[in-house]
Amino acid sequence: MAAQTGLDVLRTRTIVDCDTMDAEDGETSLRIAPHISGHVHIQTNPYYSYSVEKTTVNALRIIQLFQYLQPGFEQARICIKIPSTWEGMVACRTLEQAGVRTLATTLFTLTQAVLAAEVGCTYVAPYVNQLKVHFEPGFTDPNKLLPLCVAIQKYYKSVNAKTQVLPASLTSTDEIFAMAGVDHITIAPNLLQQLSRPDSVPQIESLFDSGAPLVLPSSSVSFVNDESAYRLAFTRDLHGASEEKLTQAVNIFCDMQDKLVQLVTSVV
Repeated sequence: MAAQTGLDVLRTRTIVDCDTMDAEDGETSLRIAPHISGHVHIQTNPYYSYSVEKTTVNALRIIQLFQYLQPGFEQARICIKIPSTWEGMVACRTLEQAGVRTLATTLFTLTQAVLAAEVGCTYVAPYVNQLKVHFEPGFTDPNKLLPLCVAIQKYYKSVNAKTQVLPASLTSTDEIFAMAGVDHITIAPNLLQQLSRPDSVPQIESLFDSGAPLVLPSSSVSFVNDESAYRLAFTRDLHGASEEKLTQAVNIFCDMQDKLVQLVTSVV
């Protein structure tokens, strides 16, 4: 019998997703689709992060592109990743009502999580580390959001929300093991390789087992019909630090979008 690995242990409690790439074109997503189960995630153009209409149209175009490239591809398997701005989550509401699965990405606060559940997102992706940790050599996030992931999942269960928690932007196996018990988890290929070794069985306790006290929103908290209250609550979170993280992430994704366009333009 093969020795148990850290990945084996994790899979007893959490659905593991491989974070190979944010496929920004349908053709790439279709090539990898036969090798994975469950949803195929693809992100909208980050330049539309602050436009409800453009995000919605872009998401529907992605769905159409899948059908053009592979007629009959099951729409229920497509999940559209959308930055969790106010506008992005309003777009998620429209899309979910139209039967399109969505994921609110670049999420850093309980305020965003409350709204994401209210608009009916299928998933939220709280970023454990700021996005720049993957782009700025030597940078370490001093305020990792592992406890936030636990708080969101417990809040969702307390209000019977269908939205599932899928932490992203993890940088170590210790962070991953601390999340054992979360609904889903996004793991980069290099960390998956580490978790596949026989010596990778976790030695740390999951935060889902620690019983640490958490401050959860009241079940009466609602933002879906009060944009002003939402924006103020988000701006006030950590004295503006959370809003800054979202702005940073949108900027990085826009930079990557520019590079992708340049690459495609150079070969077309």
